[in-house]
Amino acid sequence: MIFATNGAKCYIGGVIADPGADVTETTFASQTWTEIKEVESIGTFGDTASEITFESVSQSRTKRLKGTRNAGSMDLVCGIDYADAGQLALIAAEKTIHDYAFRIVFNDAPAGGTPSERLFIAKVGSAAEAMDTANAVMKLNASLWINSNIVRINAEA
Repeated sequence: MIFATNGAKCYIGGVIADPGADVTETTFASQTWTEIKEVESIGTFGDTASEITFESVSQSRTKRLKGTRNAGSMDLVCGIDYADAGQLALIAAEKTIHDYAFRIVFNDAPAGGTPSERLFIAKVGSAAEAMDTANAVMKLNASLWINSNIVRINAEA
């Protein structure tokens, strides 16, 4: 079954230390979440392995290995809301050197059930305002530099 992106919600938590290993759902248990409102686009995120190559002389072949994993940068686009606590938290987080907890909750809950979620740790790498054309909404563009694995919580009935 497929689902639409609409209805998904983004949240920012507090400062969170890198545990030095993959994070789990319990890593985020003590977080207090603030919704980031007026989100237009969530962007993409997920692990990609770095490529390590080796040129084998005897086989005349390039060998490929998987290196470190990178969960990427998630680029949030929001309609600017000067009073939104979530947007204010994003802007404040960009001014620090710390990692923050993030949570995405999808609109895919079965009847009477709970929706799927994604949890991760990221630095807010940018929080820039965009003023495009006359007939456009002013935007807040925030780049989240993901510094952990992505915890997947599946929807449940």
